[in-house]
Amino acid sequence: MKSLTAGGRQCYLKLNDCSFINAGGIHNMRLKAPDKHQRILDAAVKVFAGKGFFQAKVSEIAREAGVADGTVYLYFKSKDDLLISIFEVKMREAISRFRLAALQEKDAPSRLERLIRMHLAELQSDPDLAAVFQVELRQSQRFMREYAKSELKEYLDLIGEIVQEGQKEGAFRTDIPGGLIKRFIFGTIDEVVSTWVMSGMRQDMDGLVAPLLELFLNGIGKGDGTPPGHGPETIQGHTARRTGK
Repeated sequence: MKSLTAGGRQCYLKLNDCSFINAGGIHNMRLKAPDKHQRILDAAVKVFAGKGFFQAKVSEIAREAGVADGTVYLYFKSKDDLLISIFEVKMREAISRFRLAALQEKDAPSRLERLIRMHLAELQSDPDLAAVFQVELRQSQRFMREYAKSELKEYLDLIGEIVQEGQKEGAFRTDIPGGLIKRFIFGTIDEVVSTWVMSGMRQDMDGLVAPLLELFLNGIGKGDGTPPGHGPETIQGHTARRTGK
């Protein structure tokens, strides 16, 4: 034991405790400790992907994260809350990266290609996260029916911004509503990833970037011919009837 003064008080400590008595020492030690919140999120992704959302237990997530069961509930109210938090955190991080990357491109088609490539690569590089996003999240009634999904709206808005830029540049058609286009783009990419997950994650999705971009930019029509009754006025009118706008 060793006696020393800290903050005007006499303390008796083991010799190897002395380094923590310096001003801010304990605080600094805590700052350097692993982020439990992030560890729990990462553990939950692994457990949900491996066992499924309904079969997974909080105790298994705690064990994977290296924390006590009760610690999980200090950060998350329930298993549903934990699942939704994975979506929120991962989506915010991805959107930030996608937006920064898009700004580096010179035009809207290049930005769209960059976004498609990053979206597919993001999930292919993390199969557990892909399984959680494409399968487990959609089994949560709270996520599907009650949760506002503001991050998803933000991602759709990012795609919408690229679409608007492309329309202004003259690269994208202007006779189709932008809201429909951005949902078509997201829905198609999302379905590609879902198919990849359900088929065993064997295909390299990077090889799908070029055909997806071709589909988005040129559609499935052959040549410039427009089928009778399917011109811009008909499309817009149909949309107006469906949306009331």
